[in-house]
Amino acid sequence: MLHTPHAPTSRPRASSRRLRAAALLASAVSVCLVAASAPPAPLGVGDRLFPHLGNPGYDVAAYDLSFTYSGKNDEPLKAVTTIDARTTADLNRFNLDFAHGKVDSVEVDGAPASFTPAGEDLVVTPVDALEEGERMRITVRHSSDPVPPKGREGGWVRTADGLAMANQADAAHLVFPCNDHPSDKALFTIRVTAPDGHTAVASGVPADVDRAGGTTTWTYRTRHPMATELAQVSVGRSAVLHRTGPHRLPVRDVVPAKHRAALEPWLTKTPGQITWMESKVGRYPFETYGLLVADTVTGFQLETQTLSLFEKDLFTGRAYPRWYVESIMVHELAHQWFGNSVSPHRWSDLWLNEGHATWYEALYAQEKADKPLRARMKAAYGASDGWRAAGGPPAAPKPPEPGSKIGIFRSNIYDGAALVLYALRQEIGSPAFERVERAWVTRHRDATATTADFVRLASEIAGRDLGGFLHPWLYGEKTPPMPGHPDWKPSTAGGARAE
Repeated sequence: MLHTPHAPTSRPRASSRRLRAAALLASAVSVCLVAASAPPAPLGVGDRLFPHLGNPGYDVAAYDLSFTYSGKNDEPLKAVTTIDARTTADLNRFNLDFAHGKVDSVEVDGAPASFTPAGEDLVVTPVDALEEGERMRITVRHSSDPVPPKGREGGWVRTADGLAMANQADAAHLVFPCNDHPSDKALFTIRVTAPDGHTAVASGVPADVDRAGGTTTWTYRTRHPMATELAQVSVGRSAVLHRTGPHRLPVRDVVPAKHRAALEPWLTKTPGQITWMESKVGRYPFETYGLLVADTVTGFQLETQTLSLFEKDLFTGRAYPRWYVESIMVHELAHQWFGNSVSPHRWSDLWLNEGHATWYEALYAQEKADKPLRARMKAAYGASDGWRAAGGPPAAPKPPEPGSKIGIFRSNIYDGAALVLYALRQEIGSPAFERVERAWVTRHRDATATTADFVRLASEIAGRDLGGFLHPWLYGEKTPPMPGHPDWKPSTAGGARAE
């Protein structure tokens, strides 16, 4: 996720178990949930890196998003967001994350509710208080502005012919009201209405197409829960290309129609890459997969669920060799298991996403292009102390700098985290390591998981407590000695490069 390509000669670099009951939250936060007299304020679920992301007091089951696109990607879209949720506390009011659009109305269970902004939250007060365990339906009529707010990153991405989404890590709420934290995954229905001549595609599988009055409305539904940061919507003058993957998996790619021929040789590689990943970790976890190739410049590729976002120039430019581009494709594909199906319970668990995606990217390059994994890991070891100093250890990354929320995507959670996996394989052996990988994506499928869960699983499969071994690798200021490689030394000249 948020995977920024670099020249392959300089490679170290930078994608549910539902939120625990509200009783686990600090009592002060619980008081804020029910105290109608307290002034509206942004809340959060206690994420160390993003304190105001997510909201306590409810658990989202499903989103229904409707967008109406005018045909101009610098004009706000008309939108309706419907959220089905269950309360986890008594609520006089509750917060939604929403920061970049005009709210026209809010209803709770069909009755008008009052609302007011607070920071990047929308504070909603229903007519009647809600009791713990109640189902509620929240309907917000609002605009969704594709022009980014000053000093903010993410949300809608404007392309040469329309729009796409890049919501990681904290930008879904620039697009629609939500509980914008990966710990609260939900099912999605997404509807997009656009003028004739445009095509809309979204995460999930197609459910309906309705043409009327010079416009078309496309409807997509997910069959597996999805974190808000992984939602994808594309609208533009696109070609949608279909092929079949392993065990008849539908593979669909969305590309600018005028670049279809140039991109086709790359797109044909996806079914074989899925087969390769399945040989490593088991069956693909979702209902479909494909590439969304956007004619835009973002500086990254992104593993949005079932439809990974790629810059067109990654494929049509000449900056990178073929083997490298293919390994980047595998990186985003690997995220469908690591990060999407098994999502981080908090953002400090991000290394589980990026370390695994980097691991399989590097393993693919070794097997398909003769680029030795060992050499890459030795180089990462040399740089690791510098990465830890600059960005924190893999499982305890430093918070992003103000104005740069994607600043958590540093080398320490890419190659630095893959180095942790290499150390684990060295310690327990390849057969046990491969059992850990398969068990991880099976046991936590469609859920969230923590670093502690990974250490516990590795210990279970290895038959011994690995906490003492893994803790310095995950949390230490300095890189521990590499098992089997006593000659590997940190580089005194190593530095870290933010990704």
